[in-house]
Amino acid sequence: MCKEEQASRLIKEDLKPWLGSWPEGIRKSIPYPLIPLSDLLSLSAEKHSRNIALVYFDARITYRELESFANRFANALINLGVKKGTRVALFLPNIPAYIIAFYGTLKAGAVVTPVCSLYKEGEVEHQLRDSGAEVVVALDLFYPILSNIISRTRLKTVIIASIKDYMPRLKSFLGTVLRKIPSCRVEPKPNIFFFREFIDRNESRPPIVDINPKEDIAVLQYTGGTTGIAKGAMLTHYNLVSNTLMCAEWIGEHDDPAYLSILPLFHVYGMTTGLNAPLYYGARVVLFPIFNTRQVLRAIKKYRITVFCGVPTLYAKILSHPEWRKFDCSTLQYCISGSSSLPKDLQKKFMESVGGILVEGYGLSEASPITHCNPLVSNSARFKTGSIGIPWPDTDAKIVDLEKGEKKLAPGEIGEIAVKGPQVMKGYWNRPQETAAVLRDGWLFTGDLGKMDEDGYFYFVDRKKDMIKCKGYSVYPKELETVIEEHPAVQLCCVTGKADRMVGEVPKAFIVLREGFSVTEKELLDYVNARVAQYKALQEIEFCAELPLTMIGKVNKAALKKIE
Repeated sequence: MCKEEQASRLIKEDLKPWLGSWPEGIRKSIPYPLIPLSDLLSLSAEKHSRNIALVYFDARITYRELESFANRFANALINLGVKKGTRVALFLPNIPAYIIAFYGTLKAGAVVTPVCSLYKEGEVEHQLRDSGAEVVVALDLFYPILSNIISRTRLKTVIIASIKDYMPRLKSFLGTVLRKIPSCRVEPKPNIFFFREFIDRNESRPPIVDINPKEDIAVLQYTGGTTGIAKGAMLTHYNLVSNTLMCAEWIGEHDDPAYLSILPLFHVYGMTTGLNAPLYYGARVVLFPIFNTRQVLRAIKKYRITVFCGVPTLYAKILSHPEWRKFDCSTLQYCISGSSSLPKDLQKKFMESVGGILVEGYGLSEASPITHCNPLVSNSARFKTGSIGIPWPDTDAKIVDLEKGEKKLAPGEIGEIAVKGPQVMKGYWNRPQETAAVLRDGWLFTGDLGKMDEDGYFYFVDRKKDMIKCKGYSVYPKELETVIEEHPAVQLCCVTGKADRMVGEVPKAFIVLREGFSVTEKELLDYVNARVAQYKALQEIEFCAELPLTMIGKVNKAALKKIE
């Protein structure tokens, strides 16, 4: 390398210091094909036609079969009158019907809008009305919710799926007889169809639909369920294809890839890491409609799982299971934690006890979702505990001032995280003002507070909306939560701001204690406040038997404040 090239590289790495920490063998830039998202499945079906794509209660579906099912579903939608751009809602847990309907909807040129399976009537109604969905694919158990709100939506068609669909016949039969598989009888009506019958009577030839990957929406991903009214992030085919290829590049190729799909597929994190990325790889995807620690451990051993993406609570549940040592988890190679901060002791204990590499990443619905991750390398010097990692290929990031977001801050300074890349959304559905507030000059302003160190590693500090203003000072709940979690008696905690007429807000903690431990409020207050500045001092603690969690396992602060 000549002196001019060396100088140019140094300047570039100075502007993007994470390039100096870049993992070997990972490309910094990737060519992204201008194809519909559903083509990722079609290409894998051509290349890995006989390989197992899905494993569900020990039933196996090959790539050829999955492609055929998705094509049949697409043709069934088109025969109903679904056109390009029609919104199709998926109100389902992690079952094969979800994946078939997901890719089938895209193949028909329609837009997928995933609905959280924990939503109540009002939340489901808001999303269906806001998105203008005309078709919904729902679990039979969820039909009572739909029946009460259909008349107030634009829904024309309901397609009913069951947990028993695609299960082995014997297990399905025994589950029904022994009443171990929950179900709900839905009476046939002119606008109601049943999933397997719906697709079986249609041809498997792929439909021809003209898609503009950079402009056409693939997924209308609703966000804001824990921080405010849900908004639809418009994710294009190009957004999702690019993030899928980034994920595949970061994890890299390895022998006999098998993914554990525990994260709900309706969540954007689960959609990319538990659906799009593994199917692009040609990997086995082991589906779980409900998280059960023992079944997860059994699956890791039986199906030789190599990649596991989850949230901290899932990794903690594995370590706390009394029988986890009985299961061979040696095939685990790569584990990624996201959605909430990964405690340092949990990361260390998991890697020492279970094996594999566990690192933290970062993303948000508006970015398809992943923008940052620590390198998946065994050398701990290349990933930093407590950090969300470095920007992914073709992704830029910076920390900007909180006032106007125009000044780029120096390493170590706390500000708002802003990101730019091909995975960033087109905007919010029918919300131009909200779109303009977060998308500026190609940058997505995340609403998250963070900092960057000299090596280009980023650190999540807190949600901008969760920041507590006490006596004019900024107090970050996550900082207090980190201190609280270090106490041996604490299993789970959450810090929020409590209104105070004198100082504005004061920090209050909600705490779940570990089984067999006891500690008083005063003891915990003294423990925490001895470790933080006086203006950050915790003022109140409420002990709880449990805390409300979102579907992916992080504390639901919005629900907690309602309880309070």
